[in-house]
Amino acid sequence: MKLVVRTQVEQPLPQVWAGFDQRLFDQLNPPFPPVRVVRFDGSQKGNVVHIELNFLFFRQDWISLITDQQETDKEIFFIDTGNKLPFFLSFWQHKHRLLRQGHQTIIADEVTYKTPGGWLMDWLFYPILWAQFVYRKPIYKRYFAAK
Repeated sequence: MKLVVRTQVEQPLPQVWAGFDQRLFDQLNPPFPPVRVVRFDGSQKGNVVHIELNFLFFRQDWISLITDQQETDKEIFFIDTGNKLPFFLSFWQHKHRLLRQGHQTIIADEVTYKTPGGWLMDWLFYPILWAQFVYRKPIYKRYFAAK
């Protein structure tokens, strides 16, 4: 299953790429479930991001590896691939694309995922995942507002 959410922000591509750090990562986390960052190496190939999701009565680890990162004049992207996923996911790949749009940038979150329950559960999970990524749009806009 694939989900794509795009957000246009006011800063140019190099500044947006420079802002993809742990401070932004911390701000993007939704209110539920609460997230604790265990490890955040960054967004370069080979980096590891390990978070712990707190579902009140139990916790789930989510460990992703940055499996690719490339840069051109028009686009910078990196891909995080889930190595250890929470119970509700069996596959996760998130391509973070930053696309030059004149003096602005489009942030495109392109997520491919699977749940352990097959295509029906994939479809049922889609609105939840969509909401988690739409939640990021005002944060991106505020974080990368024109200065």
